Amino acid sequence: MTTDSAQVDPKARATAALENSRRRHITIDPITRLEGHGKIDIFLDDQGDVERAYLQVPELRGFEAFCVGRPAEDMPQITSRICGVCPTAHHMAATKALDNLYQVQPPPAAVAIRELIYNAFVLEDHALHFYILAGPDFIVGPQAPAQQRNILGVLGKVGQEVGVKVISMRRRLRDLIAYFGGKVIHPVFGLPGGISKALAPADLPQFRQLAAEAREFAVFTLQLFRKIVLGNAEYVDLIKSDPYTHRTYYMGLVDDRNRVNFYDGMLRVVGPDGREFAKFAAGQFAEHIAEHVEPWSCVKFCFLKSIGWHGFQEGPQSGVFAVAPLARLNAAEGMATPEAQQAYEELFSTLGGRPVHHTLVMHWARVVEMLYAAERMVELVADPGIASPDIRVIPTARPQRGVAVVEAPRGTLYHHYETDERGIITRANLIVATQNNAARIAMSVDKAARSLIRKGQVTPGLLNMVEMAFRTYDPCFGCASHALPGKLPLRVCIYDSRHVLRRELCQP
Repeated sequence: MTTDSAQVDPKARATAALENSRRRHITIDPITRLEGHGKIDIFLDDQGDVERAYLQVPELRGFEAFCVGRPAEDMPQITSRICGVCPTAHHMAATKALDNLYQVQPPPAAVAIRELIYNAFVLEDHALHFYILAGPDFIVGPQAPAQQRNILGVLGKVGQEVGVKVISMRRRLRDLIAYFGGKVIHPVFGLPGGISKALAPADLPQFRQLAAEAREFAVFTLQLFRKIVLGNAEYVDLIKSDPYTHRTYYMGLVDDRNRVNFYDGMLRVVGPDGREFAKFAAGQFAEHIAEHVEPWSCVKFCFLKSIGWHGFQEGPQSGVFAVAPLARLNAAEGMATPEAQQAYEELFSTLGGRPVHHTLVMHWARVVEMLYAAERMVELVADPGIASPDIRVIPTARPQRGVAVVEAPRGTLYHHYETDERGIITRANLIVATQNNAARIAMSVDKAARSLIRKGQVTPGLLNMVEMAFRTYDPCFGCASHALPGKLPLRVCIYDSRHVLRRELCQP
């Protein structure tokens, strides 16, 4: 027996349509364990399979606009306010851009101290992501109950003594940054032509001790990764699985021997086959990188200009590329320190050679970089010249254009300033790591959702595995939101005294 739809109560029809719409639209809002704000909208077809998944970043920051009209010397302080997680990256990029703007080369001791600070920052930031943001997915388990997927769940697996070790090391590394910068969240040490504070010779022994202990901590973290992740065949299969695999281009900063460097060097791009595609200096970035805007996100999507924007697709015909730890290792031909080099070789030999296209390997690459950062700290403080009082060259050139690049923990970061003859900013362009990664992140979320959600079967664990697709990049959406695609949406929610939603007004 069938029922004539015309005889069905209109209210019941509307309710059924609403329920069907809800079954076909899944929203993860807010997404978790990242810097910034975002949500994921997943749309299902009539069979319950995924038609499309969107990672939306609805916040907008206006730093490029309100830098205009400011003295260039203010940029290291202003831009470090973009983010409380990676202020040192912006401070360093801005400082180096001022060197370029005023055409001045800092003394060797100043360069060594900058690099020391920067490697300490990368190490402690990578530790934050590995243990606290990403750790719950592997140490606790990707489909563990949500109440266990946090730092407390991690400590329950690895023991409180590990938590004490992580907190202590991060605090001491941050104290090193504060020694020079006065504070760690928004440090003040970078000046055009140098830095504001020298390393006192009497303090050098304590820095050498810290660097040695940082190396031990990085070695411990690599051993822990081998035991918990690589020792679990199910995790290894997940890492190498198709839902988390993209064949794209990769970009990273390299030294004169094509080895990973966080502070300085040339930008090297390799193709999906691992062959060098391009190599250029920071000042040439605009000849190689362009930005695309979509109406559903406030993040711009970077692509390789010589290939062009061809949508969210992978392969050599696509201009999409990746930055961040795995991309840096793929773009390089090795590491500049011995133990990190051994770890680099282990990673690629285990996974079949370079490049590796499995996105979740980013966590492993992050640990390799922790070891490099610690070893580089040991090398820098071993030279007594780092304690020289000669820490600045006063600039005298007329400013015009300054461009610089550093490798933020999350990937390649460009600062580009143009000024008038007085050094007042007339244009500021910041291309941050997560912008460079944005297209690939969007692809990763979409592919994970399509692969994992079938026939309408959705669980909290599966949704967390969709989130894992963006979390592996350690994105910073606060830094990355630079686009204004039309009007900002206005959403007003009216609740009664019992916190029940009574009315919702939306202005698109």
